Amino acid sequence: MLVSTKGRYALRVMIDLAEHNDGSFIPLKDIATRQEISEKYSESIIAALSKAGLVVGMRGKGGGYKLTKPPQDYTVGSILTLADGSLAPIACLEDSENQCQRSNCCKTLPMWARLDEKIDHFFQSISLVDLVEGTLPQDL
Repeated sequence: MLVSTKGRYALRVMIDLAEHNDGSFIPLKDIATRQEISEKYSESIIAALSKAGLVVGMRGKGGGYKLTKPPQDYTVGSILTLADGSLAPIACLEDSENQCQRSNCCKTLPMWARLDEKIDHFFQSISLVDLVEGTLPQDL
């Protein structure tokens, strides 16, 4: 599993929106500047977040973006999965149905499947609020 730059930047954009979550729209230029992400790259990230319904945008004066839900309702797992697709540690676990021809006799598949479950549980257990406040759940 390798989290892409797009995944890391999507998290940074969402954290920025959570930190400035006062009900108003936040200009993308401000987010890009604070997060040191090019505005062009920020546009592609925010487009994906908007299309998935994680953020809502408004054009024009006073426009920008804001979260569609409270920050505690977003998980790191949902954001990374949106940006990167699967977070599976091996290719044969990326799809819901394993397409590997050796899956029925693979001695390592159970190990990889458990790792996949742990990765998923880890990222689904962390909310934007946890990241904003710098407090990760203790049971991870």
